[in-house]
Amino acid sequence: MKTMIEFCASNMHHGTDRLMKKLEANPDFDVIEYGCLGNCGECYMFPFGMVNGEIIAADTVEELEERMMKAIEKQQADREALDRLIDDM
Repeated sequence: MKTMIEFCASNMHHGTDRLMKKLEANPDFDVIEYGCLGNCGECYMFPFGMVNGEIIAADTVEELEERMMKAIEKQQADREALDRLIDDM
C-alpha cells in the first residue's frame, strides 16, 4: 500500500511546493494537493502536510520533510507489527 501524503495549496507560500514536487518523484508515495485541508491555523503559521491522515507540522520545510519521513517509518513499523500480531493469532 502506498503512503498518502497530502498538501494544502494555501500552504505553498511556506515552500511546501518544493517538498511536494520532491515527494511526487517517489513511486512509493501518492502525493495529493488540495485547495484546503481544513487546518487553517496551522496552514497560516508554518509548513504542514498530512501523512496517511496524520497532520505533520514543523518550523521549516526541511524539518517538515524529516518529520514526514519519520512518520512514514513509524507508520510502516506499526503496520508490520500489527501484521505479525495478526499472523500469530
